[in-house]
Order: sequence, then C-alpha cells, then structure tokens
Amino acid sequence: MKWLRAVLLLAAMVASGAQAGAASPGTVPDLPTFSAHRDQALDRLRTRWGSEHAVTLNAPREWRPVSSGRGGKPSRGILLVHGLGDSPWSFHDIARDLAAGGILVRTILLPGHGTRPEDLLDVDVGQWRQVVREQAEALRRDVGQVYLGGFSTGANLVTEYAYENEAIAGLVLFSPGFKSDIPLDWTTPLLARIRPWLLAPGGRAPLQNEVRYLMVPTNGFAQFYFSSRAVRRHLDERPYEKPVFMVVARNDSVLDAGYLLDTFRERFPHPASRLIWYGETPAGLGDDTRILVRSDRLPEWRISQFSHMGILFSPGNRLYGDRGTSRICWNGQTDAGLQACERGGEVWYSDWGYREANKTHARLTFNPYYAWQSSVMTSVLDAAAGRPGKLAGDPAEGSSGTIPEATSRISSAAPATRP
Repeated sequence: MKWLRAVLLLAAMVASGAQAGAASPGTVPDLPTFSAHRDQALDRLRTRWGSEHAVTLNAPREWRPVSSGRGGKPSRGILLVHGLGDSPWSFHDIARDLAAGGILVRTILLPGHGTRPEDLLDVDVGQWRQVVREQAEALRRDVGQVYLGGFSTGANLVTEYAYENEAIAGLVLFSPGFKSDIPLDWTTPLLARIRPWLLAPGGRAPLQNEVRYLMVPTNGFAQFYFSSRAVRRHLDERPYEKPVFMVVARNDSVLDAGYLLDTFRERFPHPASRLIWYGETPAGLGDDTRILVRSDRLPEWRISQFSHMGILFSPGNRLYGDRGTSRICWNGQTDAGLQACERGGEVWYSDWGYREANKTHARLTFNPYYAWQSSVMTSVLDAAAGRPGKLAGDPAEGSSGTIPEATSRISSAAPATRP
C-alpha cells in the first residue's frame, strides 16, 4: 500500500501546484514589469532587424518627466498603445510633449508587430489585451494617477480597459477605431480562414517601412474587428464619465468619422473632454465648445485632406515630417502617379485613395496643427488632474472653434525612399 499512498501524495502535490519549480507557500509570483516587456520586445526585434537603429525605432520606450513627485515617484503616467500594423514610433512626438508636461510616458509593442507582417497571421486580440492589462497595472504601481492613450486599434484596447477599470483617470484617443468605414468588416474572421491575405504579398505593393506594416494579413483585420466590436458594446451600455481627448480626421479612409463624432457627443460627456475635428464643420454642431474644428485642406502645405495616421506627427518628425525621409507613395494613385512619387517628384498629400486632376498624392504623414493639438491635449490632462488652467473652447480661452491659418512652410520635394 505504500506505493498507493505515494501515488496519491504525488497527485495531491500536482493538483495543489506544489510540483518542482512552483512557488512555495507564502511567496508572490513576479509581477510583469515594463523593463521585462521591453527586454522581451528587444529580443524579438533583434531577430528581425540587422540594424540596431531599426530595433530602437520599433521598441517600447519610456520618457521620464523632468520633475517627479516625492520619493522620485511621478504623480502622473500614461500608457500609449499603437494601432494595427504600427509600432511605438507612432507616439514619438506625442510622448515627448507629454513628458515635457510632467507625465511619465510608456509605449508598448503589441504581439505580431515591429517585425514582419506575416507575424500577424496567428495573433489573437486576447494577446493584445493581456499586454495592455499587464502594462497598465505595472504603471499603476509606479505613478499616482494613470491615463491611457491609443491610436486606432490601440484606442479600442485602452478604451475597453478603461471601461472595466475605474482607476484610469482619463483617455487620449487618436483616430479611435471604434467603427470601421467598411460595412462588411464582420466577415473578416471568416475570410481569414480561407484567404490569409486580401492582397497577396510579392506584388507591386510594398510590405512595410521602418516602423509600420503597409500590408496586413486578413487575420489582423479580424482582430481589429473583434476589438471594435468589444468597445462598441461598452459604449452602448453607458457613457464614459472621465475626461477624454480625441482627434478625428473627417476624411479618414479607414473609420466611420460620423460615428466617432456622435460617440464623442453622446458617450464622453465630461466638461473637460475635447474633440479635435479636422475637416468641414459638421452639420448641427451648435454651440458645443468641446468640439474644435480645423480645416483639413491646406494648399500652402499641399494638403488636400488629412489622413488616418497623419494627425500623430509634427512637421519636424525626422521620418514622417514634411522633410522626412520616409514618404509613403503607395496611396491609391495611378501607376504613373506612383512612379512619379517614388522618383521624388513634387506631391500633394492626402489619405488613401484620394485623387485630383493633375496632382499626385502621397500619404499625409504629418500635422501642421500639431503644436496647437498638443497644447489642447495637455490642457485636458491637466484638467483631469485638477490643475488650474484654461481649456480650449472655454469662453475665457477665447477660442470659438474658428479655423486659424496653419503656419505656411511649403517644403521642397522631400527625398523619397520606397519602403
């Protein structure tokens, strides 16, 4: 019978987690940290890129504020989450400005990103949620007040988390992917099983540049759909009562901009919330001073319309600015227009698919209003923290939502590098 008792004891040990290597009673397993996340991301990136420069561009990063609270602990922190096919570089300019305003900033790298587009073939939205959850909790341990920010799919992930976690103090949302402009986006999970790529790799379309995928497997779109469906359920259930800063381009070729406008009006009611709307003034806007309208047609910058991604970057960004080194010519133009753009000819800028006679349009990858936009963002976060100051749109601030002149600085044609 000794052997039977031994077997039963072993089974009990396994069931209770007391097998070799398990934590002993009373110990606490290691909690995920930002440093561990960054180290893991660097390992993955180095297997893909031969250049340490490219690794750095795609890696998670932390920006520490000049001044911190007592004991070196910053009073505020924000976690920024990139979009589908993108990388932490999306927040290169924004993170710098937030840190200058006294906020600890961290960017993360979602699974399947920063390496090769095919790494999205098997990724799952649950993996993205896990990273957001772990890093939001890590940030909560390191600062007094936590905000979340995101671009496109990343905005979906952080909004979903904020709805489920009251500790989050507010949101910063750029082109939030709450609803696609494609009516049949719900078919992508089924389509991914039979058609891994909507447009097969190896053709004329470039796969990626240094910091983003220019083609994404069908499964990537499916996971985007799952994230948008989940956040819409939360939005349908109840308003989000914390301060929200949101930026939307009316002519976004990816999203339903009208839905986003209605969502801001009806689901983000906090008086300090602000929506920056790039495009024509929406009908029925009335006297809602929380919505700030700016024209997105700026001939002095050769801009025909704003784009989904361009709102993120300053004109001085070294990759995507008006004199940047990375021009996105794959923009729904004719073959002749594509070739002219790739040769470094003069271009106008737009979102995907916009055409106009006698003009070649590259993707707009910068925002002439960036400095003003950043100041509005900072004022919303300061209001969320209870700090005194004027909010754009308040009568005391003197802004009536009229359209100012963008700083005129037409650059010569930037050197084009085909991704």
